[in-house]
Amino acid sequence: MNDYYRPGGFSMMPPAVKNLLILNVLFFAATWILQSKGIDLNQILGLSWVESESFRPWQFITYMFMHANPMHLFFNMFALWMFGYLIENFWGPKRFLTFYFITGIGAALVQLGINWFEFNQLKEVLEIYAANPNISDFKGIVQDHFATRENVDMANGLLKQWSMSPDNTLFIGQSLEQLRIMMEWRMSIPMVGASGAVFGILLAFGMMFPNQKIYIYFLFPIKAKFFVIIYGALEFFFGISGAQSGVAHFAHLGGMLFGFLLIMYWRNKHKFKR
Repeated sequence: MNDYYRPGGFSMMPPAVKNLLILNVLFFAATWILQSKGIDLNQILGLSWVESESFRPWQFITYMFMHANPMHLFFNMFALWMFGYLIENFWGPKRFLTFYFITGIGAALVQLGINWFEFNQLKEVLEIYAANPNISDFKGIVQDHFATRENVDMANGLLKQWSMSPDNTLFIGQSLEQLRIMMEWRMSIPMVGASGAVFGILLAFGMMFPNQKIYIYFLFPIKAKFFVIIYGALEFFFGISGAQSGVAHFAHLGGMLFGFLLIMYWRNKHKFKR
């Protein structure tokens, strides 16, 4: 098996994985430092919705180096090292980085596609409400689509006054304005994290080392191919059900999808050349 390792021999910390780890930690440190100065790097470098004023094309790359909190960073980097170092030893750094960035960009494209579908549905809901604004529907829309503490508090402040004068056009206008603000807020939430690319790496690990045992919580062994299938199925379930809101489950699935397609392309290309 050693004949398949990259020139230079096997390494537990190959260069591409090592540099990705360093860059992610540096970006997180910069985010933390600049946040105290009122600069939100996640908003600048995270991937914003394409209709948002914050969107920039380079965010398809930079979002992969941004993380929401230390645990988000730790688990992504641990998984990147745990599954990535073996793959880089077989592929070499150039192919590994190509795979990493293609799956990361693919994950972003899939998630943006899901966002487009969800935002169009939400726009229809708001258009229907605008044709017949009322207290009950306003309350329901906020609870179903914009239920953060800040949004609920803002809506409750209006509802308290509106309920005492249901036909007051001033409050009706304020409800429309609040929903517009909430919609803009939701569209401006950036996607951050290396998870899409890491899920691509996980998929590659399962395809390249299907019978390699992975120890869940360092105790329970499971073959890599089954681990990948189960994890992918859970991501699909969470994405469809809406459980674990705030997690881009379809980005994870997108990373796996693009990883699968790229590996199959490389395999078929190699067979054709032979």
